[in-house]
Amino acid sequence: MKSLLPKSKSELLLWQMHAFIILVVAGLCSGSSLEINGGDGVAAPREFDYFQLALQWPGTTCQRIRQCCSSNACCRRSNAPNEFTIHGLWPEYSDGTWPACCTRSSFDIKEISTLLDPLEKYWPSLSCGSPSKCSGGKGSLWGHEWEKHGTCSSPVVGDEYNYFLTTLNVYFKYNVTRVLNEAGYVPSNSERYPLGGIVSAIENAFHATPSLACSNGAVKELYLCFSKDFKPLDCAVRSRSLQSEIFSQSSCPKYVSLPAGPVSLGVEDDGIPMSR
Repeated sequence: MKSLLPKSKSELLLWQMHAFIILVVAGLCSGSSLEINGGDGVAAPREFDYFQLALQWPGTTCQRIRQCCSSNACCRRSNAPNEFTIHGLWPEYSDGTWPACCTRSSFDIKEISTLLDPLEKYWPSLSCGSPSKCSGGKGSLWGHEWEKHGTCSSPVVGDEYNYFLTTLNVYFKYNVTRVLNEAGYVPSNSERYPLGGIVSAIENAFHATPSLACSNGAVKELYLCFSKDFKPLDCAVRSRSLQSEIFSQSSCPKYVSLPAGPVSLGVEDDGIPMSR
């Protein structure tokens, strides 16, 4: 009698592939879905390792504006932000990669209606462009951040409302602008400050090392890292590519500026899409 058992590793692998295909087809024919991530048919990413709070320095970003629009906080004249504002709260992997678009939960502004005032002030858009949404098309900065990053944070922060509330609370508790102002690092269009001094001021305040990104010698973004219970962590120095710029500690010179706003009108956003 001929044996039906596989005679080699290659035959065993082929049998396993056939068995998997049969299971998938059987599931489809029975009308059931493969419940990979809560039954929504989306493969679940591995659990993230830590959070990164990304902050923007408006004075640097607003220098690239070429035309104003109502959604761009750079165009608020005397009310334009002159402190670090929130870019996003991002779940990260220790290998330098990150999860994105983890569920099909679409952004609903009604869910955060009670947070709109602080969000407008501390988490404003600094662009006239509309970032892409995981659900397709274009949308607001808040929609982009929730769908791309917030949905991947949900095991820790929960729903949309709590994602934005948690981010605001972390931002207020670890107030980078106040720490730097108290150390003498204030917005200026003429002064240049030692990068090491800025890093040291934050290290002394939060007992963790931040990471910075610069553009043309000016601080553009600053990153604070946290464990999943929001204890400060040292940020690993990693390179991030945004168009032609490399965002890493090495993008900052030994002396950096913190440009003051607001931007002059008549200058328009360059329309560079956001990578994060």
